[in-house]
Amino acid sequence: MTTTEVPTVATATDVIANLRALVPDLKAGAAENEKARRLSEDTVDALRRAGAFRIAAPAKFGGLETDLRTMLDVSAIIAEGDAGASWVTTLSNVNNWAANLYSDQAQAEIFANGPDAVIAGVVTPGGTARKVEGGYRLTGTWPYASASLHSEWFTGGIIINDEDGDMLDQGMALLPRSDYRIDDTWYVAGMRASGSNTVVAEDVFVPEHRMLSMIPAFSGANVAERADSAFARSAFGPMLVMVLVGPQLGMGRAAVELVRTKASQKALAYTVFDRQADSVAFQMMLAEAALKVDTAHLHAYRAAEDVMRWAEAGEYPDLLSRARVRGDAAVALKSINEALNILVDATGAGAFADVNALQRIWRDSNVGARHAVMLPRVSIETYGKALLGFELHDHITPII
Repeated sequence: MTTTEVPTVATATDVIANLRALVPDLKAGAAENEKARRLSEDTVDALRRAGAFRIAAPAKFGGLETDLRTMLDVSAIIAEGDAGASWVTTLSNVNNWAANLYSDQAQAEIFANGPDAVIAGVVTPGGTARKVEGGYRLTGTWPYASASLHSEWFTGGIIINDEDGDMLDQGMALLPRSDYRIDDTWYVAGMRASGSNTVVAEDVFVPEHRMLSMIPAFSGANVAERADSAFARSAFGPMLVMVLVGPQLGMGRAAVELVRTKASQKALAYTVFDRQADSVAFQMMLAEAALKVDTAHLHAYRAAEDVMRWAEAGEYPDLLSRARVRGDAAVALKSINEALNILVDATGAGAFADVNALQRIWRDSNVGARHAVMLPRVSIETYGKALLGFELHDHITPII
């Protein structure tokens, strides 16, 4: 990153403008970040200066406390430059939003140094805890912890057991950076720059105020409890699923633009066309890909608008509505994936050259789309079961 000035970050509009100006720098650093399997500190600092990490932080601590649509837009713009940078920002921001579920004391600790805290988190229970005086003793291992390399806090899913080892509750434990280490395990085909390594905590003490029961969160308790903030009232499951669509939107846009701008500069191999742009087949493939990216945006924004509308009204959406949000996420992901496949087909073998950013976008998108929270086929199954009146928790994911 070469940007050294401190931009204005008073509003979401400021942040969006700052990030648009940062995209060229993000593109320039993306290949090196992938090679390093982590974001450079320059990248993280530039994102922080732009305000990318404060859009979901509580207003009472200086955050912008925006909305899901803004979170999607921020993630998408960053992904136009570097998908790994977008993934880190996205995961930190959704964990900043989830910080609203913790006690006031815990929130004050998280944002003691300002609203730009980077928070890693894994909802899947990777550890166990037992009650002790004043809190809990916890041990756990959480793989795929995006943003962990730059994190100041980590929030990890745990099973709370009694003295006999029987489950009492499922919780989320909030740990400061001094209480966990990061094992270097992120060796993957795509999304390498996200540095989604493994967080490990060994017999650490978690005070009572830093432990959160997940059953109320899954059931929408935050809707009734947070009369002070519509953003904090957003439904837990839909938020966790939809934010991960944001990076995909940006990757889709970046891929279409990359192929479009190169079409007048490259020949279509083994044909009479000196320019790809002159081929009717190429024109149709580009248009089809662009329309699929548009489809992804339409479904993502519909879901985001619904989540925001429910939060504003103080309503916890019913099961069918929440399941349809997962369906929207699935259509968005499938549409981006199909668009990228069309674009690499249109470009040919040259799409997979190391120097061609399209292959990195293709790999990053395919890895990101397979995050366990949002697997398209599971999401489609979820919606189908809801349409038919099945009791979803007896069959599949509780993240709904």
